[in-house]
Amino acid sequence: MKISLNWLKQYIGDDSITTDDVMNALITAGLEVDEMIDQNKLYDNFVVGFVKDKKKHPNADKLSLCVVNDGEKDVSVVCGAPNVGKGQKIALAKVGAVIPEGGFEIKPVKLRGENSEGMICSERELGISDNHDGIMVLDGSLIEGTPLSKAINRDDVIFDIDITPNRADALSHIGVARDVCAVLKKELKYPVIEFEEEDKKSSDYASVVIENETDCPRYVGKVITGVTIKESPGWLKNRLTSIGLRPINNVVDVTNFVLHEMGQPLHAFDLDMLAGKKIVVKSAADNEKFVTLDSKERTLGKDNLMICDAEKSVAVAGVMGGENSEVTNDTRNILIESAYFRPSSVRKTAKMLGLSTDSSYRFERGCNPERVIEAARRAAQLIAGTGDGKIAAGEIDAYPNKLVRKTVKLRYDRVIKILGYEISPEDISEIISRLEFPIVFQDEKSLICEIPLFRPDIEREIDLIEEVARIKGFDKIPTVGKVNITLDPKIDQLAFSQGIRESLISLGMREIVTNSLLNKETAEKFGHPITILNPQNQEMSNLRPSLLPGMLATISKNLKVRETDLRYFEVGHVFEKKSENDINSFNDFTESEELLYALTGKSGTDEWYRKSRGYDIYDLIGLTQDFMTKNSLDKDNRYNYNHGNSFYDQSFKLFVKDLKIGTGGKLNRNLLDDYDIKQEVFCVSLNLGVLKSVEKEEKKFTELLKFPKVIRDFAVILDKKIHASDVIEIITKNCSNLLKNVKLFDIFESESLGEGKKSLAFELEFYNIERTLTEEEVNKDFWKAIEEVKKKFNAQLRG
Repeated sequence: MKISLNWLKQYIGDDSITTDDVMNALITAGLEVDEMIDQNKLYDNFVVGFVKDKKKHPNADKLSLCVVNDGEKDVSVVCGAPNVGKGQKIALAKVGAVIPEGGFEIKPVKLRGENSEGMICSERELGISDNHDGIMVLDGSLIEGTPLSKAINRDDVIFDIDITPNRADALSHIGVARDVCAVLKKELKYPVIEFEEEDKKSSDYASVVIENETDCPRYVGKVITGVTIKESPGWLKNRLTSIGLRPINNVVDVTNFVLHEMGQPLHAFDLDMLAGKKIVVKSAADNEKFVTLDSKERTLGKDNLMICDAEKSVAVAGVMGGENSEVTNDTRNILIESAYFRPSSVRKTAKMLGLSTDSSYRFERGCNPERVIEAARRAAQLIAGTGDGKIAAGEIDAYPNKLVRKTVKLRYDRVIKILGYEISPEDISEIISRLEFPIVFQDEKSLICEIPLFRPDIEREIDLIEEVARIKGFDKIPTVGKVNITLDPKIDQLAFSQGIRESLISLGMREIVTNSLLNKETAEKFGHPITILNPQNQEMSNLRPSLLPGMLATISKNLKVRETDLRYFEVGHVFEKKSENDINSFNDFTESEELLYALTGKSGTDEWYRKSRGYDIYDLIGLTQDFMTKNSLDKDNRYNYNHGNSFYDQSFKLFVKDLKIGTGGKLNRNLLDDYDIKQEVFCVSLNLGVLKSVEKEEKKFTELLKFPKVIRDFAVILDKKIHASDVIEIITKNCSNLLKNVKLFDIFESESLGEGKKSLAFELEFYNIERTLTEEEVNKDFWKAIEEVKKKFNAQLRG
């Protein structure tokens, strides 16, 4: 953003401040200056010249040989411009001048045999405009030899400032002046807005209705009648050209002037072109076509805010006006729009249209809803002054839900503790006041101030402390002589999840990373999703309640390119509301880190010695057990098997030390069809937060068994509803410590067993690390276990 020093001084109220004063104040205030252009130095060796004579170049048809007086002497200049003429006052670049456009230095040369000791410049060569049709002809009343910078009002210093997105308040000359005054301890001077109004009110000429109060909290209209559209006066044109803007006419130039003066975008409507003399602020219709001021037809939708009259749309709110209501030379009555639009709404519209303007740039970052009337009045004052118009009394102020300022408490001792140096309460309160934060309470320990609406970035005490540090100067913060480093062992918060990744990679899995944002329809299938307030688009409007959608989408994409045998895993956070109600606190939703891994396709390839086979649920359980073993969690874990649920055709729950850590199984066909997946998919989802809380078994060296194991097996017929894990539990409880392992190795179901019956076969492993077992002691445990199973489950021994 370009800032003119001459313009800036109007609001600082001290003409004695120097360029260096302002430069240092800008740097101190944190407003980064990308470039400083001193126009006096830029036009060094440029003067007003007088063309005393012009004749045709003897050796070139398109060149002229001119005699130019530079105020001291006559010099010969060869010129190729068609509009150069005797008696003109022109911009002369003397020998030694550096041309702004091109950066080359003027030296005495011979052109086609004739001496040339200077250059007669065009506007483009001077960096004023793109006009290169001919030389720049100056006012005939100027005196030759006058420095060009003074003659064309280019004796200014221009600062090109890089404004950070959070500092929308600094996107104007007054905003920058506020910071400069705070640093230099000067009084900020606002422009005096005084004018006479006619008896008839603005509301008698027009009306304003806001239908979309969310995207347009406030809309102000101000009417000026009997305006003459004409060229702007010199002072106004000079202000705009100094910062690189092209003057158009007095009305458009005033709206641009106020934007760069106060930071409030304005728009001028031809009141007579507004149907019903009415402004309606509402959302666009789906696929609405609208022609903007740049003569391009644009397509809008219901997410875009429009300014309409009683019949049609007349502007894209906060972005650009329309051709159907623009100010022309025939315009006589004007409605000035000064509004506050929701930043995210303007940002979304500008991005969708691929259209960025000075207005949208400011609205996107947040304007000041408290100064919209002041900006409208300032524009009315200037338009009436430059166009002989009459100002209607009052304003049309549609402000249905008034925005309220928040208050923040600032403790003096906290400021000193954070900044590391002494600063008096008087200095603190002075800085806060100069930044225009009204102090509503103050005592010896603290103050409470209101946060003006033009500073939405100030939310907490630490933000105010930063403001104090910024104005005092960050260079005041003392350097730290030494830094103490603790020798205590550091805790790596990522070590656990990284270990999980490494163990799965060692098991032949591949990691994927998917988007944590889903569309609403997808997210609702997997839980109670959390909706984002300002999503980039509808496809990323909700936080994911599960890792499963991303996994299935990835599998589907791979299958479409004929990658069919997949072993994937993902570690990520999931978010879910605890109920359908709105979120009012952190207690209303959960966030957890989860692990999801999946198998699909074939477990191997066809070889001459074996045929490949597809993955099944036993591959999944085997992978899970290997994973648990690698992470020292294979002790005291168990699987509870289920027939299925909304996600799984076959499923199980995994427990470690009676803590449920996850679920897994074979995904059901309906879910897979949603992602166009034709082959079976097996997956497991584990809660890493719960898994991390489980105390791991310390790894110990175990000697090789010196004595033989004794293996026994049996099968029982029992009800289908009985889980194998329950049977294993009874077996374990009724055997001595000689029983080391129980394994289910067969499940058989048949009508021959009886209705509602199934057969479970178990293998029991007995051994003692210190001796060989006897047949009697093994049989004792074995038959006791069988009898207890028969008794407990009304089971029948098979075979």
